[in-house]
Amino acid sequence: MAFILTVLGKTPAFGADCFVAPNATVVGDVVMGNEGSVWFNAVIRGDVNSIVMGNKVNVQDGAVIHCTYQKNATIIGNNVSIGHNALVHGCTIEDNVLIGMGAIVMDRCVVHSNSIIAAGAVVLEGTIVEAGSIYAGVPAKKVKDISPEKISGEIDRIANNYVKYSSWFEEYNEVKK
Repeated sequence: MAFILTVLGKTPAFGADCFVAPNATVVGDVVMGNEGSVWFNAVIRGDVNSIVMGNKVNVQDGAVIHCTYQKNATIIGNNVSIGHNALVHGCTIEDNVLIGMGAIVMDRCVVHSNSIIAAGAVVLEGTIVEAGSIYAGVPAKKVKDISPEKISGEIDRIANNYVKYSSWFEEYNEVKK
């Protein structure tokens, strides 16, 4: 059974058609939009500040989403994929973004729409990621602009796939619709 816990009187809220894996943890001031998913061993901790996620956000296996006490909430737009073992902390992720596997996005970063953070990238505190770009490396830097084909071929495809994958687990889902 998923760990969905109230902290300081705040209980996570989920939109329609969300999936939370049986061993995922979601606590505190967390709001997830429709068709979201939280996968195996993922942790979303809204204990020290708020976490707000739009529609079609998938938080893949082992990923962690957190925020900074009394300073930085975490805001995630629509159609966002947070890759396996990624860390998203106290930042803003706009719509149509892919955060690659093992990437780290630190406090006060803003990842603008239609962008990709490459696998393993470290986006340092306060970095502003340009819309329509790919950032990679340690520390992450812009490596190129993203093509419209990459937006539909990667960002949209992955987000839509995770909505489909979630449907496979509907009978096991703990989240009430």
